[in-house]
Amino acid sequence: MELKAMYPYAAVLAVLLCSSVNFIQSPTDVLGPVALLEPTPSSARDFGAVVSDAPFAVMQPDSPDDIALLLGALSSTAPSPRATVAAVGAGHSLHGQAQARDGIVLETRALPRDVHVVSARAHGGDDDATVRAYADVGAGALWVEVLEECLKLGLAPPSWTDYLYLTVGGTLSNGGISGQTFKHGPQISNVLQLEVVTGKGEVVTCSPTEIPELFFAVLGGLGQFGIITRARIPLQLAPPKVRWVRAFYDSFETFTGDQELLVSMPEQVDYVEGFMVLNEQSLHSSSVAFPAQLNFSPDFGSKGRKKVYYCIEFAVHDFQQDGSRADRVVELVSAKLSYLRPHVYSVEVSYFDFLNRVRMEEESLRSRGLWDVPHPWLNVFVPKHGITQFKGLLMDTVSADDFEGPILVYPLLTDKALRCDVNSVGKRGAGWDGNTSAVVPAAPGGVMYIFGVLRSTDPARCGRACVDSIMAQHHRIADEACGDGGGGGRGIGAKQYLARQPSPARWRDHFGAGWGRFAARKARFDPLHVLGPGQGIFPRTDSAGWNKSTLTPLKVT
Repeated sequence: MELKAMYPYAAVLAVLLCSSVNFIQSPTDVLGPVALLEPTPSSARDFGAVVSDAPFAVMQPDSPDDIALLLGALSSTAPSPRATVAAVGAGHSLHGQAQARDGIVLETRALPRDVHVVSARAHGGDDDATVRAYADVGAGALWVEVLEECLKLGLAPPSWTDYLYLTVGGTLSNGGISGQTFKHGPQISNVLQLEVVTGKGEVVTCSPTEIPELFFAVLGGLGQFGIITRARIPLQLAPPKVRWVRAFYDSFETFTGDQELLVSMPEQVDYVEGFMVLNEQSLHSSSVAFPAQLNFSPDFGSKGRKKVYYCIEFAVHDFQQDGSRADRVVELVSAKLSYLRPHVYSVEVSYFDFLNRVRMEEESLRSRGLWDVPHPWLNVFVPKHGITQFKGLLMDTVSADDFEGPILVYPLLTDKALRCDVNSVGKRGAGWDGNTSAVVPAAPGGVMYIFGVLRSTDPARCGRACVDSIMAQHHRIADEACGDGGGGGRGIGAKQYLARQPSPARWRDHFGAGWGRFAARKARFDPLHVLGPGQGIFPRTDSAGWNKSTLTPLKVT
């Protein structure tokens, strides 16, 4: 197969021709052999499939130095129309955040994806005796690749996402949450060191103690300050297997009350999530990966009088050969819960299969033609005091009869995390570090919930107008929930997660009191606003104005 490539020296020449700067070096002296490729349809598409902004070119860097050459050149000229750059990993953005209209999409999966594990074991025979263990990981590596390499030494990162086929750099640029977050904090609270190429083209190694402003800026920074190229992730001992439990409820208050009881027991419980059960299809699809027979046949009611059920799932790590300790913990914990008797189900699975459980759900959706379809998702962090209000707001827009996909509901802790270091891995540091760029709501009591409305739309039943209508509903929900109620609405101070705000003004509202710090970081690390155009946070001169006419595609075999 032949690819057409445009040599970057020509690209930079085109940019410079639009500038008043006198450039005394030849472009080849600046960029060397780095090549830009012609875009493909996939470079203007993401998992959300609701936004499609085509770039002018694609870059597949061999090293961080390649990225530095490109960003350095784009940031070294006087203000004028120029190309913007968006980094994309596995392509799982939802609203075009990793796209760059008429700019350059930089594919981080092209970077080295090696996973180098460093482990020193302390003596004493304690199960938690592994110390100073970490993995140095290429940011283009998938989390499943990190898991596979670490498990070879009986180790694993403490904090995960539900879906493992995402890149390390991608989740660290957003947050990275799952059922372990209550215990270990999000993935951005579990990083020891980063290698970053700033918007000015500087390759920088940073940590909480070395250039901390950049380190914390890029964590949850939405790709605005630099492109993460490597990460050092702390590790802990990995259990061989997991005892995985599901329990069903018919009361939202009882469901959330039991979830909060579970997250108050981090010494016994290792994972807590939950979801709404809207219909038979919802029950079936959520059980694809759970390898136990569920003798649960609820009455969902009739049209107009639909009944909603809820499911808690929690897990206990099992380090013992016979599983006796995990079984005892599950028995003791389950006895404290107020689920619908007798509907609690428990199964033993390998640690890998448990963490990779969503892969089976993906395969099921692919088999039904519901994977490569529009995903108008809505993810919102809701303070504990507003969860009943938010559920009512959400259910006003959801038709339980034909909703396709899970609605996740589970608690997270917003307390400030303990500083992550290799000697504290496995100790509780459950919150969100306020130094990072991630935004979470003010939550009196330190508890918030994630509501994840993860809808798949069948093109045969829901065309573009239908998808647009769903997105409009989600915007209305977010508008009402994310306000403070001062306008007489039901505003509860929620914050969206993984969303693209509709305007820079709305981004300022989203960041609230943190906007000044976020803008100052942008001015320091990407002053010409080259990075992350798809987020729509910082307006800049339209990159469509930069002169592309001098670029001549060349065939590269």
